[in-house]
Amino acid sequence: MAYDVIVIGGGPAGLSAAVNVRARGRSVLVVSNPMEESPLWKAELVDNYLGLPGLSGAELLERFRAHAEQAGAEVRVGRVLNALAMGDDWFVSIGSDVESAKAIVLAGGVTRAKKFPGEAEFLGKGVSYCATCDGMLYRGRSVAVVGYSDSAKKEAEFLSSIGCTVRYFDRPKKCEIQGGDKAERVICDGQEAEADCVFLLRPAIAPTDMFPGIAVENGYVQVDRNMATNLPGVFAAGDCTGLPLQIANAVGDGLIAGQSAAKYVAVLAKKQ
Repeated sequence: MAYDVIVIGGGPAGLSAAVNVRARGRSVLVVSNPMEESPLWKAELVDNYLGLPGLSGAELLERFRAHAEQAGAEVRVGRVLNALAMGDDWFVSIGSDVESAKAIVLAGGVTRAKKFPGEAEFLGKGVSYCATCDGMLYRGRSVAVVGYSDSAKKEAEFLSSIGCTVRYFDRPKKCEIQGGDKAERVICDGQEAEADCVFLLRPAIAPTDMFPGIAVENGYVQVDRNMATNLPGVFAAGDCTGLPLQIANAVGDGLIAGQSAAKYVAVLAKKQ
């Protein structure tokens, strides 16, 4: 179905944005990794969030998620791979599915990992970011999975279930992908594996990979006071926009981004 707004990221910024989109009567889909993979989930005590002292990060996230769902936001576990603008619509790839919206709120947090040598060169030529999307292309063949989350292990299990011979690298520090016209092998922390495809499964994809042309400075998405990026219909909030990397700041950013996205959709609707 088509949504008014798609929020990428289910942390404080993304859920705050979703609540504020719903407060203005617009439909919203939140796409998020499992809550348990959020850095906030692992915080034993959060004592500086106004009005809710003494809670763990997991308790805060559960309250934020419940609030968004009670407000009418749809929350889906998944990884956004890319987005494409066509006219006034954005089409967002979520694993093997595609959803559309009039506006996007990018709230996926900080993407700290740099590209590995060979990653960009072989992307689409033996390097993939989604096992469930591209796995069938390599059915019965040797593949490597470089995983940085528990959900990555599930994708590796999927590959095994379709007959792939899987070599799994769990959170390696260094990797290099080598080959000729296509990827042929990966070397992670000194361990080498021959592979017809290397699946790089990180918790998040860099904004510049999802949204080519988005303005970034020092690794952070650039926004104005309305949390608008340089791309029409794309807003950003929270840690991905820069310091301070704090929950209260993320919630405030999300409020503004959600309001701005809802207003953007309303303006489009009046033009049609």
